[in-house]
Amino acid sequence: MASRHVSVMSDEALGYLNCAPGKCVVDCTLGGAGHAMDIIEKILPDGLLIGIDQDADAVKRAGRMLAPWTENVRLIHDNFVNLPKILLQLSIDSVDAVFADLGLSFDQIEVSGRGFSFRKDEPLDMRMNPETGQSASDIVNTLEARGLARIFKELGEEQWAGRIANKIVERRSVKSIETTGQLSDIVRTCIPRKDAARRKTDPATKVFMALRIAVNRELEVLDAFLDHAVNLLEPGGRLCVISFHSLEDRIVKQRFVSYARGCQCPPDFPVCNCGKTPQLKILSKKVCRPSEQEIARNPMSRSARMRAAEKL
Repeated sequence: MASRHVSVMSDEALGYLNCAPGKCVVDCTLGGAGHAMDIIEKILPDGLLIGIDQDADAVKRAGRMLAPWTENVRLIHDNFVNLPKILLQLSIDSVDAVFADLGLSFDQIEVSGRGFSFRKDEPLDMRMNPETGQSASDIVNTLEARGLARIFKELGEEQWAGRIANKIVERRSVKSIETTGQLSDIVRTCIPRKDAARRKTDPATKVFMALRIAVNRELEVLDAFLDHAVNLLEPGGRLCVISFHSLEDRIVKQRFVSYARGCQCPPDFPVCNCGKTPQLKILSKKVCRPSEQEIARNPMSRSARMRAAEKL
């Protein structure tokens, strides 16, 4: 069955990636394979697409969709933080472009059954790869209130993090919290009615997002990945990242700025002592956002933010 996922800012991404026949491009987050399909069309007849996803179902879907171009495609079930190891196994030293879309795919939200959405009553898992790490249920049922509050506050920017954490601890002392329905009900009872009415999204949104980020260690993985991607690009190669959360976007922006600046010495140093030189040229002077027309066609794109850079 084909994915119902709609790619976000596909034309803009292809432009930044500078895809052309013969190039080697890495799609680090296959998801619904929409971006991968667009990329393969641009790099044929002799280009190579390396597709990575830690969700085995996404890799299988991509395999079906990209079946006509098997000679030009390598699909890998892994976390993109392992990009150096993946390229080493493929005997590839460097690539022409690296792309990552950090959002959830439609299939993960709607059909994975892993509890990514509070709109369905499903097992509270939230792991991109269900074979590794702690599930959201593990965290919710074992972490002390202070730790839960920190996750909700720091990763979800939830104003009522402490109240929600305390209520979770109270409820789980009676019965463990195993489903998205149980958790979303707890969160909604903790948000004051006036505050909930002012929010543009469901009151459970921030807590669910924070838990997903914590479960999959998304921020630390992103930070390490950016280092790897820059190091593995050919000179003139492109790096393009789409994020859906302010914390993710902040990491991408800061890393791009740091690599473009080069020298990390304090401003009052008369001479550079670190020896670092600029490695990137930032292509997206301002963050790129979807057009109003795209948001109307695909409401899931409304929070997307794209940044791109070129290896010097």
